[in-house]
Amino acid sequence: MCGIAGVFDTAPDARVEGSDVRRMLASIAHRGPDDEGLHDGGSLVFGTRRLKIIDLAGGHQPLSNEDGTVWVAFNGEIFNHDARRDALRRSGHDFRTRCDTEVIVHEWEERGVDCVEHLHGQFGFAVWDQEKRTLMLARDRLGIKPVYYAWAGTRLVFASEIKAILATGAVTPEVDLQSLYHYVGYEFVPAPATMFRGIRKLPAGHRLVVSGGTSLVEPYWKVDVEPVDVSEAECIRTIRQLLGEAVEQRLMSEVPLGVFLSGGLDSTAVLAYACQATDRRLPTFTIGYADGSFSEWEHARRAARHYGTTHHEIVIDPITPELIEKAVWHLDEPMTDLSSIPFHILCRQARGHATVCLSGEGGDEVFVGYDRFVASRIEQTVYRHVPSALRNRVIAPLVARLPDRPQKKGTINLVKRFVQGASLPEEGGHMRWQFFSSEMQENRLFGADFLGAVTTDPFEPVRRHAARAAATDRVGRECYVDLCLTMPDSVLMKVDKMSMALGLEVRVPFLDHRLVEFAARIPSRLKFPGLRTRAVYRRAMTGVLPAFVLERGKQGYSLPLKTWLRGELREYMVNLLTTSPLIREHFNPGGVRALMDEHVRGVCNHNHVLWALMNAALWHRRFVEPATPAE
Repeated sequence: MCGIAGVFDTAPDARVEGSDVRRMLASIAHRGPDDEGLHDGGSLVFGTRRLKIIDLAGGHQPLSNEDGTVWVAFNGEIFNHDARRDALRRSGHDFRTRCDTEVIVHEWEERGVDCVEHLHGQFGFAVWDQEKRTLMLARDRLGIKPVYYAWAGTRLVFASEIKAILATGAVTPEVDLQSLYHYVGYEFVPAPATMFRGIRKLPAGHRLVVSGGTSLVEPYWKVDVEPVDVSEAECIRTIRQLLGEAVEQRLMSEVPLGVFLSGGLDSTAVLAYACQATDRRLPTFTIGYADGSFSEWEHARRAARHYGTTHHEIVIDPITPELIEKAVWHLDEPMTDLSSIPFHILCRQARGHATVCLSGEGGDEVFVGYDRFVASRIEQTVYRHVPSALRNRVIAPLVARLPDRPQKKGTINLVKRFVQGASLPEEGGHMRWQFFSSEMQENRLFGADFLGAVTTDPFEPVRRHAARAAATDRVGRECYVDLCLTMPDSVLMKVDKMSMALGLEVRVPFLDHRLVEFAARIPSRLKFPGLRTRAVYRRAMTGVLPAFVLERGKQGYSLPLKTWLRGELREYMVNLLTTSPLIREHFNPGGVRALMDEHVRGVCNHNHVLWALMNAALWHRRFVEPATPAE
């Protein structure tokens, strides 16, 4: 696993300074602490920071073909590289290393831009064909690894992290107001935008090709979510086979490897298949809190004992401002998934024992595991048939007055969240229960000038992805939106940035694209019957996992933030949000103060919006304000 960075000047006879790219690489040295490499192709200079995983001695990058006309800078892993190497050798290609990176070079020679379709893995890479003066950037199908880019005149600047683009000075860091609007509701910025005006994300499953004076961003993969007629028995056999193969492939490593373990269904399934595929005694890692409703220690301990792992635990209580600010720096743009900082702490713990870790991310998106799917079905089948006057004039005001409970979920908290989500426009689909704003909240929170400068269409990203799904099945469309929106722009951004900040590679077997493609077409009657999430997947794990794992509900990494914002982090929150230039310029400071007051007094739980504002203010202070001239 690595970090890449580069500059391509498309002007005739242009030259790029290697010093620019070296500054870019220095800013992401944490991604690849083991090695640095640079290729100077005149108008194209790119390089890598390398974390050595495969072919420790021979995998120096960037790497070229035999005559030096094709070069690759690569971040990620190609899990089918052995099979592709054999096929390419039969076609007459010579290999000088055992590194998976070299496979990309020869696939390019064989297939050009279509080479990416033959690669199975997690990746973000750049291919430079010197003779054709063609550059291709590519991101893996599910968006596990990031690729960012920006145009500065005739120059394309690209990297694994935004901070590397900023290091060139080619882009002035400014707030993208439309992205800020979407961020407050979603708690992340939907692709292809970023919070920085002029800097873009390459969407998952896309490639960017620059050649002959033209630039084209296009998809090369799309998952089909239209259900097929398949039996439950066949589903069970195929899920077991594909998940087992995905885990076994991801054990490929010449450095120490471990597993993140919560004791839940997904992480324990990964551990179970890993233990089947290796005779190594694997280390496992988990975190917890003094607040037991947020902790999974006992479940993880029991699973670790069952599989005989070397188990490691760490307690978080509470997080510190220094850790929050460090996370914002590594994330590049604000993303307020409440598990991001716990995940970073988990990665820090693991890095002392392993260089590669397997994780269970993706299981909920692939097999319909989130509460928002349940909420959507209840709203569709029951709640929407309640007369609107009763919903709006009786139920909603009554539920709003219920006091928030301190625990993570609980009946009252779930009911309040359901009614809040159900009050949002229907076009938001199941994402209404993953969205933390409303028209009333917008008018209270944002300044009038801000609302006049943006398009106040909160569910445009949801509609865009749902339309592309082209599915008649509602659950299929909702799964597609999760895979294209929340998965790459929130969950996987967190996984990549928080792990690579420590030079730790994380692999996610549930996002093997073959498993995703199969699961996406399982009929809803098997995948999500009634209100039973992950039904056929749970059946598939019967006999694979012990009963104590199969019987427990989902919890997930999170943190007791709402309690901390009323206690240990209250003063920090108030100082930050009352002094931030971002809040003063684009928000209604009085509305923000009212939200803080209501939250601290326990009148209402505003932790999602307040946490989003805090992270945005910290991001602005770290990235934007230093570049703003003093008045």
